[in-house]
Amino acid sequence: MHLAAHISRLGTESAFEVLARARALEDGGKEIIHLEIGEPDFPTPAHIVEAGQRALGEGWTRYGPAAGQPELREAIADLVARTRNIDVRTENVCVVPGGKPIMFFSMLALLEPGDEVIYPNPGFPIYESMIRFTGAKPVAIPLAEERGFSFDLDRLSESLSPKTRMVILISPGNPTGGVILREDLERMAELFRDRDLMILSDEIYSKIWYESPPASIASFDGMTEKTIILDGFSKTYSMTGWRLGYGVMPVWLAEAVTRLMVNSNSCTATFTQRAGLAALTGPQDAVETMVSELRIRRDAIISGLNGIPGFSCRTPAGAFYAFPNVTGTGVDCKALADLLLNDAGVACLSGTGFGRYGDGFLRFSYASSLETIERGIEKIQRLSDRWA
Repeated sequence: MHLAAHISRLGTESAFEVLARARALEDGGKEIIHLEIGEPDFPTPAHIVEAGQRALGEGWTRYGPAAGQPELREAIADLVARTRNIDVRTENVCVVPGGKPIMFFSMLALLEPGDEVIYPNPGFPIYESMIRFTGAKPVAIPLAEERGFSFDLDRLSESLSPKTRMVILISPGNPTGGVILREDLERMAELFRDRDLMILSDEIYSKIWYESPPASIASFDGMTEKTIILDGFSKTYSMTGWRLGYGVMPVWLAEAVTRLMVNSNSCTATFTQRAGLAALTGPQDAVETMVSELRIRRDAIISGLNGIPGFSCRTPAGAFYAFPNVTGTGVDCKALADLLLNDAGVACLSGTGFGRYGDGFLRFSYASSLETIERGIEKIQRLSDRWA
């Protein structure tokens, strides 16, 4: 027996590969500063944990509706309608185990071999992986460093073709922390409005911003019915292991995504959905505290990185990633990431792990403690005489 050919089209996430290498070094006795994984180090808020525990005791351990528990779907619809100022109803909402199923199911439901999908590069590597898996053609649009890692709009316009069936947006973004400006989204809406395509708007970091809240393309005239909003609980509520996400989309697509849920996961765990309901309807002070602390960490890591010879790092507007340009070191970014891990004991990611336009950059997650960040910067500084 052998694997089916389409399995070879699936990629992976370099963050988990680097984490495995870092753990192996730790097992060998080396101290490692972990700045590679995009996982908040904050605990899940107590009232959410209590709701999950209570749900287990109350018997929320059986199958539930494939599209999600009605109460949670209603709460999500209310939240999205209020925060994006659009008409959203329960039937527009699909609850899934994490954010990735919304990416995958939407693509499986919409794409045919030969279709084209525009996506941001550098960007979350699973976008390109899933596009290729469906047999569609990935069309990478570079994110412009000088524009705060927003799209090159001229390149975007030139890349649209009759074969374009989907455009993927993410704001705030991974790996750059960039936020798409409202005026850019308005121009994009004008480009997309009359075309036969759908927008997958990855808004998983929608609550993690520092200066002004990010806009959603779904909020612009004529775009709600053309947009799939992807959001979830992992980042905002520090619930990465709970595996709880959702998509908001036109009813005809929600029905197809629900059918894919039936054929894959059956349903999302019911007790985690009760915890998710508590997250949305309960106090939000833990989120505000987390973002305030992340702002302090952001300022510390940006200041530290900009003090390293050959590094130049823009201040991210959202998420919890720093994406410094390291071309000034004269060292290939992949080789530099390996050097930092093996010699300095600092785990970070090469920009090329997020696509070819990530060449010349590194990604650092500042979801770790301030002490960890400062220690990591200190270790890199001590090694910088290798390239300074």
